Amino acid sequence: MIGIIGVVVIFVTVFGGYLIAGGKMEPILHAAPHELITILGAAVGAFLLSNDMGGVKQTGKDVGKVFKGPSWKPSDYRDLLCLLFELLRLARQNPVAIEEHIEAPHGSTIFGKYPKILHDHEAIDLICDTMRSASMNYDDPHQVEEVLDKRMEQNLHHALHSSHALQSMADGLPALGIVAAVLGVIKTMGSIDQPPEVLGGMIGGALVGTFLGVFIAYGFVGPMAGRVKAVVEEDAHFYQLIREVLVANLHNHATNICIEVGRQNTPHHIRPGFSDLEEALKAVKDAA
Repeated sequence: MIGIIGVVVIFVTVFGGYLIAGGKMEPILHAAPHELITILGAAVGAFLLSNDMGGVKQTGKDVGKVFKGPSWKPSDYRDLLCLLFELLRLARQNPVAIEEHIEAPHGSTIFGKYPKILHDHEAIDLICDTMRSASMNYDDPHQVEEVLDKRMEQNLHHALHSSHALQSMADGLPALGIVAAVLGVIKTMGSIDQPPEVLGGMIGGALVGTFLGVFIAYGFVGPMAGRVKAVVEEDAHFYQLIREVLVANLHNHATNICIEVGRQNTPHHIRPGFSDLEEALKAVKDAA
């Protein structure tokens, strides 16, 4: 919702200020269609040239995050802590019984209680792979911790691809606006024998290209790149929580301490409350 409000504010303030100053929309509306074809067409072509099909699909999907926001809500973090609590408790009570859950999570009765988490392949793989590694009795838990850090760093780098691609497009749009403007000037120079009022209109139309390139870059594509980056980095806290809890488990801390370590390392605005989490964990214990 806030994204839509931002778009409305941009249009109202930019064009509202222009009209209040005595500007007329007719020159802009007349020149905008063919200027946009040049600018946006070249921008899309450059985007396709600099990305593979996987990057194109990922960027198209991630644009929706500008308006939808982060995938993981505070209630999801609470559910994740409950899931990890069940898994760690079972792993310590019966190391053999945990194997069926981490080897086939989609058939697991524990994972099945949390369908949203179960449908996130990265979260499930991160949990299962780490617990499988822990069962191998590494001499040094820092080995698993190092593998986790590298994996999460690579995942974040991959997830930020859309933001980088959009920012590259935003950086190029002002220059493409100049390209459109130069083409308009070339067109104008070919009609130099026309009266001043005709030439003035043609020059004004050419300048619309520069305006649109800068306007789209700094009013839309650049902010969208920044928003996608912010959403991706916030969603990364979900996977960071998994890391914190499982690393604490590797160091043989009590299960409740492991869960509290994860809770405390979650940013405040998405961190489950202590009492709220205690009630959820109590419900898990009672249901067992």
